[in-house]
Formats: sequence, structure tokens, C-alpha cells
Amino acid sequence: MLTFPPGQLAFGIQLPVQSQSTLYAESWEAAAGPAELLAVARAADQHGYAYIGCCDHIAVPRRLAGAMSTVWYDPVATLSFLAAATERVALLSHVAVVGLRHPLASAKQYATLDHLSGGRLLLGVGAGHVREEFDALGVDFEARGAVLDETVDALKAALGEEEFPVFAGERFSFADLGQQPRPAQRPRPPVWVGGSSPPAVRRAALRGDGWLPQGDPREDLPPKIARIRRLRESAGLAEHPFTVGAIAEPLYVGRPAWDVGRRTRHGSPASLADTLRPYRDMGVTQLQLRFRSRSLDELLDQLALFAEQVAPRLA
Repeated sequence: MLTFPPGQLAFGIQLPVQSQSTLYAESWEAAAGPAELLAVARAADQHGYAYIGCCDHIAVPRRLAGAMSTVWYDPVATLSFLAAATERVALLSHVAVVGLRHPLASAKQYATLDHLSGGRLLLGVGAGHVREEFDALGVDFEARGAVLDETVDALKAALGEEEFPVFAGERFSFADLGQQPRPAQRPRPPVWVGGSSPPAVRRAALRGDGWLPQGDPREDLPPKIARIRRLRESAGLAEHPFTVGAIAEPLYVGRPAWDVGRRTRHGSPASLADTLRPYRDMGVTQLQLRFRSRSLDELLDQLALFAEQVAPRLA
């Protein structure tokens, strides 16, 4: 199972192009496509990033399309496409809204991805937030938290080492149904749980192998990390590997010649390392990065500069 041990800080990225919410997409992404995705994935692979991430929405309602856009690539198809063009970088669904699908169907897709990629899957899951998406697919939006709880348990069973997994829950039950190929990771791929609400944090602590907070300011992270530790200790899970994630503020390595925005952290490699070190000190073990850029070439330069000049200062 892929893990990120305490005391170290691994760096990953959410891929551009594959989701184009106005909250973070750069203007050049609107005209980009497979070639640009390939270039970024290969750069992340080459420069030692821990993972590349892909989001998940099946459909976006008109009322949200202005802010969210309707550009949301399918994570399994996208990560499979990129797995064939890379060698070592892990493949993260951040996050798959797995409650919209039967867990056996999701297990089949993600087990195949892990098998084909040689054990590089990081299965990030979340409850979802778009009511119309649930309504269109006939899934109870109000019960999405409870559905996700059971789905996580079912996925852990279905992605384990048994060819004929057994699971019995309130909503899903399966037995005597074999699935191959099996995942390459043993005993199974990790399941990271996304979300920052109290139920999501509890779900991550008690059911997950990691936590993916959703844009929390860094000052909000320590009490939530402490709560995860308490919950895991009380449940007898403290000795099991667990990955604590965070999403950093937007970054720009160097002195920008353009307006990168008030929230963006920028400066010399040494100053950026100083800016990011508190994440490691509070117990974060994987940090998701997003670099400001005006073009694909600028993004590729930023990926290289961070890996070569900032990351070594945080080793």
C-alpha cells in the first residue's frame, strides 16, 4: 500500500485542464487538452512529484456552470490515459464521488487502474455536493454521508486480496462474485477520504487510510489533525499508516512579472521553503500544490523550479 510516513513531506499536484472551476483554472487551460495534460503528467513524473490528481463530476447543473464550468474529465479514464505515459508518479482521484456508483462497479474500475499502472492508485473519495447530480442518477442526496460510509467499507472489501470479496451492509451486499484483475497493491490500494466537515474528518480517521482536506486555511488544520489522532487512538488504529494531507496556497517560484494574486505565496526558493515548512511541522505528510501560470511552458518551468530548488530544502 502506498503510504507517506510521518516526519516527511511529499508533494503532489492537481492536474490542470481536467477540471476548470473559476476558483483555480488559468485562462490558458480553456484551449488546452490531451497534449497539455500529457506534458504536465510527464513533468511531474520526471521531477519526482508524489502524485497527479484528477477530480470527479458526472454532470454540472446550469445554475453552477458559470462558476464550476462543465469541464470535468472522468478520473478513471484520465488517470489510465496518463498511467501509460508515466512510470512512477502515483495516480490520485481527488476526489471520486463514489456514492454515485455501486461500489462493485467502482472497485472494478479502480482495481483495473491499479493493476495496469503497476500499483500506483491513490483512491481519494468524497461525499459530493451537487444535488442535481444525485437526483439525475437516482441517488439520495440527503443520505450521501451514510452512503459514503458504507461505500468506503464496501470498497475496502472489494479491493482487498480476495478474488470473491464478501460484504454485507444496509445498502450494498455482495458475495460469490469474483473480480479480476486484482489490484497490484497489497493488501489493497489506500483509500483517502476527502472533506473538512466534522463528519468527514471522523470518516477519514475511522474508515480511511488518509485525509484530504478541501481547501482549509492552514490555521484550521492543527485542531483537525489532533482530532484525527485522538479518534484513531481511541479506535486502536494509531499504529496503522495514515496520510495527512493539505492543499497549499497558490505558489509562484521566483519574482513574478505579473499579478499572481494576493493569496499567492511567491519569492525565492528559500523563502518558499520557509513558508511551507509549518505544514510538515503540524503533521501534514502530503501537500498538494498549485502553481500560478500564464501558459503551459510557464507551468512546466514552475514544476521544475520547485522540484529542483524548493523541495530539497524541505527534505
